[in-house]
Amino acid sequence: MSSFTRTDTSVLGRWWWTVDRWTLIALVILMALGGVLMLAASPAAADRIGMASFQLAQRQLALLPFALMLVVGTSLLSPRGVRRCCVIGLLCTLVLLVLTLLAGTEIKGASRWLNIAGFSLQPSEFIKPFFAVTVAWFLAMSKNEAEFPGLPIALAIWMTIVGLLLLQPDLGQSVLVTAIGGVQLFLAGLPMLWVGLLVASGIVSLFGAYYALPHVTARIDGFLDPSSGDRYQVNRSMEAFMNGGIFGRGPGEGTVKASLPDAHSDFIFAVAGEEMGLIACLVIVSLFAFVVLRGFTHLLRENNLFVILACSGLLTQFGLQALINMASALHLIPTKGMTLPFISYGGSSLLALAMGMGMVLALTRRRVGMGDLI
Repeated sequence: MSSFTRTDTSVLGRWWWTVDRWTLIALVILMALGGVLMLAASPAAADRIGMASFQLAQRQLALLPFALMLVVGTSLLSPRGVRRCCVIGLLCTLVLLVLTLLAGTEIKGASRWLNIAGFSLQPSEFIKPFFAVTVAWFLAMSKNEAEFPGLPIALAIWMTIVGLLLLQPDLGQSVLVTAIGGVQLFLAGLPMLWVGLLVASGIVSLFGAYYALPHVTARIDGFLDPSSGDRYQVNRSMEAFMNGGIFGRGPGEGTVKASLPDAHSDFIFAVAGEEMGLIACLVIVSLFAFVVLRGFTHLLRENNLFVILACSGLLTQFGLQALINMASALHLIPTKGMTLPFISYGGSSLLALAMGMGMVLALTRRRVGMGDLI
């Protein structure tokens, strides 16, 4: 691709000279690290559930090229194309969320997956980027056209999605969707009184979830009082970080993953800590921080409200999801089953995040005119 000249007017030529190549490189590195960690962490998990040792790794590695193509393909879209795809995607995903409640596969007491043609699909992963962009469009429209009811429509979409997610139940995704919408409302100029009311209602909702959902109660109690609940995975995770030290034991040399049930998904950061050490973990954290901060830096030069709100929502999802996963593995917050972007096992998460970050690259591409935003 470096052979493209600045005078190249082809689709790929214009893309290469307008896309944020440093962010793209960071995403590719994260995918590569995910492939290495999946080869290290998944065999033990596969053996525990009676699968061939590298079957989980093969599934994930087979999806990585498609994820990369999805990042590049989505980044070729115009802002208008991104908006249209997300509105259609949101409507389709809402239907899938309803079908999940009616005919979904129940795993660990939650119905979050649909089996479609042999592929296990988790619609809640795709709803997040579609929600972020669609809400950004409605909020931007309400600012440009005073009579357009953008805020009520955005709130209705949020309530519908959160309601469907809580019925699964999936509190973590509900909180993440709420955080995305909250950031966008704040940036859209919501009065501070309303911001305070939303924060207060969020706190009240968390207390309600603590008393209404037994699994939430158990996780929070286990975090606050080590003697009150099952801390097996957390203890194994902390043991992995202690074993790894600064430089780690080496790829494939870790031992804790053999007794850590979710080592390939929720606690893959612990595998990185044991086998690659503190320095590699800091590199992973730095890559996530680089992508998020560089994305927001682009927005400082942006004057289109839709682009600002959409990218802010997508970057909030990406950064907050990574933070929740890593903080859970380090026992900084109560455990929450959420993937580490581009690294944890999960086809739905991988493809949805690839689509979301492709949208960020599309929206932050350098544009000469504003005609493609109509």
